[in-house]
Amino acid sequence: MPDSHTTDAIVARYSGLARAALAGDTPHDGSQCGDSCFGAAAYQAEDEVPEAALRASLGCGNPLAVAELRPGETVLDLGSGGGLDVLLSARRVGPSGIAYGLDASDDMLTLARANATQAGAGNVRFLRGHIDDIPLPAASVDVAISNCVINLATDKARVLAEAFRVLRPGGRFGVSDIIPEPGERVAAEQRIGCAASALTAEEYRCELRAAGFTAIRITRTADTGDGLHAAVVQAAKPVG
Repeated sequence: MPDSHTTDAIVARYSGLARAALAGDTPHDGSQCGDSCFGAAAYQAEDEVPEAALRASLGCGNPLAVAELRPGETVLDLGSGGGLDVLLSARRVGPSGIAYGLDASDDMLTLARANATQAGAGNVRFLRGHIDDIPLPAASVDVAISNCVINLATDKARVLAEAFRVLRPGGRFGVSDIIPEPGERVAAEQRIGCAASALTAEEYRCELRAAGFTAIRITRTADTGDGLHAAVVQAAKPVG
């Protein structure tokens, strides 16, 4: 079962960062990845979004670079934070598509909704909930994305199983995340804000296969120090 104390602590920390962004400050999550977190630096200049959404970006990559979103699709961002990836997804799927953001922090949801209003995004929906218990029906999403959030989950197998459940047959899973080198988990756990027992690449593959995913690819994108790497994780839900 998920560790409620760990989950509550993570939600409380990110709620504080959201309040800082709402106040006009630039949040800095020093306990997460230190100077190795990319945040807004991972995005292209043409991805114009509200400044507050950029300020609150605390991810370790850009999952949209591999998500290959198409007009009319439904996309779900697991742990959507200030809404940056949701707003960019909404632009890519267009008015005939929907971009959902799921977050457990009321403050982050307030920030995300304010950013969506500022951006004039009418095809976004923000949901309150946990990524290991997604409040959407089965087979309702074409693409599931996430940006450096799954490593924070205490029950990663359940998160991946939930992502598989809500994806339609043929749906795609594309996330940015942190993975440790084999044997470097202790260093990762010492940086608990960045990786709560983060999965190694092989463990990620095993958990994805156990959830039912196929076409699994894990690509390292940067060395973040202490035996940790930023990586893009891609997989698919079989059509059959």
